[in-house]
Amino acid sequence: FLRRKIMKVKKVVATLLAGVMAFSICACSSNGAATEPAAAPAQEAAETEAPAEEKAEAAAPAAADGDVLAGAGDITLDMWCIATESDSNRHSYEAAIEELTSEYPNITLNWEAFENESYKTKIKAAVSADEMPDIFFTWSAAFLGDFVEAGKVYCLDGAYGDYASELPEVMLGNTTYDGKHYGVPLTMNIVGLFANMDLLKEAGYDEIPGTYEEFIACCDALKAKGIIPFGCAGKETWCVTEYLESVIEKSVGADALNDIFLGRATWANADVAAAVDTFQGLVNDGYFDPNGIALSNDEVKQNFMDGKYAFYMNGTWNCADFAANEAFGSKVQVSEFPVINADKATLGQLIGGPSDTLAVAASSANADIAAKYTFELGKRICHYGYLDGCGLPAWTPYGDTSSINPLTQTVSEICANASSYVLFGDTAQSADDANTYLSYVDQVYGCQIDGQGFVDGLAADIR
Repeated sequence: FLRRKIMKVKKVVATLLAGVMAFSICACSSNGAATEPAAAPAQEAAETEAPAEEKAEAAAPAAADGDVLAGAGDITLDMWCIATESDSNRHSYEAAIEELTSEYPNITLNWEAFENESYKTKIKAAVSADEMPDIFFTWSAAFLGDFVEAGKVYCLDGAYGDYASELPEVMLGNTTYDGKHYGVPLTMNIVGLFANMDLLKEAGYDEIPGTYEEFIACCDALKAKGIIPFGCAGKETWCVTEYLESVIEKSVGADALNDIFLGRATWANADVAAAVDTFQGLVNDGYFDPNGIALSNDEVKQNFMDGKYAFYMNGTWNCADFAANEAFGSKVQVSEFPVINADKATLGQLIGGPSDTLAVAASSANADIAAKYTFELGKRICHYGYLDGCGLPAWTPYGDTSSINPLTQTVSEICANASSYVLFGDTAQSADDANTYLSYVDQVYGCQIDGQGFVDGLAADIR
């Protein structure tokens, strides 16, 4: 299943880009709430795409309007991001920055990386205090929208024109507010269901179960063998949402969950309450590591790679680390979470989409130069991240992509068959709503409230 021919991924990428164009959550309003403008039809988008084989053989694009950067004089730019030493994207940042430093020695980039959760607090505080770096990592949709609404983000319309042929307009949907562009997307990811196939084989399974009933039977068989089905980092609530949102989406359908996240529908939804109970039932039935509630994502991820858990649900940026691990790479497969309620949900409804973004502070003393540098940097981070298997490309792929690992190939095929995406809940919602949402997710994982308490509380505290 995983060992498809390498060349197939080149064809899949073209299909994937068309699919994302049609189904990505698109532009945002000035208040940071996502809206849905008309998307280009998938067929039309596919017809305008150059064949993937041609893209793969093409040389790396020359720097657009690079003379502006070269002629800018000696400039120092500061950047914050989340590509820490342990982050899967670290290499893509290092390689991209090294390449740009060589090409533009007159521009010095001082960059710092921060842990995911602490960064969310740090960047929000910096925005409030007008102490932002020139370039900063951000999540798209409402997270970035709050900063845009506050007037703290530099509009990139003036720079985007030089890159429009390499970065499809629809990929900017999650970073477009009132028709203006404010972010440079990098790679895109979805929540994947990763499985240690050696452990599944111990329980009598040669592949990841395709239906929910089979999936639960598999979990029971794993428990009978003394194998913990799931590991989840309760110390980092976003990790819990990777499980919970998948269960909700595959119970109530993508449209229903998306409408709630975007403020078009209330949380007071009986089907959502039932889905939360389903998730909590998995916790109460012993499918999750009871010690996971006090663990970080790095610890849980390592436990999964060490064979402590059979399944690990997290972003597909993990494909890079899994595939690169000689001892573990041959054991792992990836799929999407199965459908729970076929009357309302289908396969192909995924959690994720284009989200990781670079933006420029409006307060930057060299905002125009920083904008062009950010596009150049974003293009390269996307390139190296895709080659590393850290995600699927928001930019048109270039160069030799034949080394893409089999896990990322499988994710490409999953996305090529996608019918809709729901952006991660803590990104799709405004900052205040996201914090409230995460606090209730914590309570669900800790079994302090049930599904009804979850929806009642959110309906009262958010809308």
